Amino acid sequence: MVVRTAFDESERRAWAGQADAYAVSFAKLCAYPVPGLLDAAGVGRGARVLDVGTGTGTAAAAACERGAKVTAVDAEPGMVARAAPAAPGADVRVAALPRLPFADDEFDAVVGNFVLNHVGRPRQALRELRRVTRPGGRIAATIWGVPAASGQALLGRAVQAAGVTRPAHLPTLAPEEDFPRTEQGFAALLGETGLMDVVCETLSWDHRTTAEEWWSGPAAGVATIGQIVASQDPAVIADIKDRFQSLCVEFAGPDGVLMLPHMALMAHGQA
Repeated sequence: MVVRTAFDESERRAWAGQADAYAVSFAKLCAYPVPGLLDAAGVGRGARVLDVGTGTGTAAAAACERGAKVTAVDAEPGMVARAAPAAPGADVRVAALPRLPFADDEFDAVVGNFVLNHVGRPRQALRELRRVTRPGGRIAATIWGVPAASGQALLGRAVQAAGVTRPAHLPTLAPEEDFPRTEQGFAALLGETGLMDVVCETLSWDHRTTAEEWWSGPAAGVATIGQIVASQDPAVIADIKDRFQSLCVEFAGPDGVLMLPHMALMAHGQA
């Protein structure tokens, strides 16, 4: 029996019912690494692929387009409801790390796009991904790097400028479960699970969005930043929004579109 950590429980609550709000706010941002992630995992025609933490189904749909035999899972039923029509050729179902309902060695490739940011035991989660990957198969995953790029830090800066701190009811990852969010730290994490030929690289890109779109995520309570914003009283939320709009000027082009620099880490290895 798997006992979920306080971090896991908090993540379940935070993402419950948030699929639609995520789809119109942060989903496009998280889609950026998908082509490289599938390349790193060797996803091609006929490959048995598992997409863990599929969200709105971007990676699953892209893998189907490559002719792969795709299974996709997410812990949030609302995400599964959106992912299934987005990737009609995939078997999409509810399941959560660190325990997946699959046999040992079932898949040729496993991908996890930012899912490791949302589990309380990342090492145990990676061991589970390795369990369901056949010997010689490939695992590829992304996480957000630290320190955050300037565009990624925008919302946090607005919260900080308003004098808001992380509420006590939002637990952080336990220190013994954490790891350095660097190329070396993420590669070492995959190596601990026995993956071979591990490579980690930094992905950098400018995310195009609008101030309205970018604010809609935290305003709806999406992700940790959204949980922090939503837990404030209306006057404080209004203050955060005002500070956010002021900070947006740094990233706005002449057409008003924001160009937000982001950075993520992508690591992959062979089972």
